[in-house]
Amino acid sequence: MGMLKDDAALLALFEQLALAAGAAIMRHYDAGCEVHQKADDTPVTAADRAAEKVILDGFRDAGLATPCVSEEAASGGVIPVCGDGDFILVDPLDGTREFIARRPDFTVNIGLIRDGVPVAGVIFAPARDLLYSARSGAAFEVMMVDGQPDERRTIRARPRQDPPVIVASRSHCTDQTRAFIDRHPGAETTSIGSSLKFCMIARGDADLYPRFGPTMQWDTAAGDAILRAAGGMARTLDGAPLTYGPKDGEGLKAFASPFFIAETAPA
Repeated sequence: MGMLKDDAALLALFEQLALAAGAAIMRHYDAGCEVHQKADDTPVTAADRAAEKVILDGFRDAGLATPCVSEEAASGGVIPVCGDGDFILVDPLDGTREFIARRPDFTVNIGLIRDGVPVAGVIFAPARDLLYSARSGAAFEVMMVDGQPDERRTIRARPRQDPPVIVASRSHCTDQTRAFIDRHPGAETTSIGSSLKFCMIARGDADLYPRFGPTMQWDTAAGDAILRAAGGMARTLDGAPLTYGPKDGEGLKAFASPFFIAETAPA
């Protein structure tokens, strides 16, 4: 891991860089920036690229040797070799559509993968002044004051309620999602953007997050790490835990995620 000796130091670096990336995003949010379409027809802005530069430069300056797969660099063909050891997944601006629409539900996501498992993660929502951070079975929500961490409280996923609270994507609600909701009579549903859906479950405000749409591993790694530390998990439709690392396919396709359900444990 280069100059960082343990996961605590690595997580502290993740938090530091997520805050700095969030500050860069908010400068563009306040000033406005052009929107471009990538080859996969998803939007990208100067804020995405500025946030990524802050994070990748920060890793380099810290002497971090752990391979890092970051969305915009990967979209440009820069994908390091990720073996069986540790690697990092970064989404420098998750919820770009939220950012463009000037809704506050966009985040910076940084997750550490070890042997295919998300073991530490940070999610920062700069427009909400909220930071989520987790490792080794402990998950935290951190309130920000004047751009600096203030109150840090432990969060825990609750036992699943019946009927459950289901959190769904605002931008990607599909017929399969609606059918899933229909299978839970009386369920309360709510919508929120980006990886904050994982955080709602991790903090005990929701029970299920069904995702029947395209996602990439950098979309879910940090949120899955936080949810696992809080007592929940993201699982494939056949019930297996999501795993991380290059799969079948080349380039970006190797980091595509299957459909999944993020959930609390049954009561």
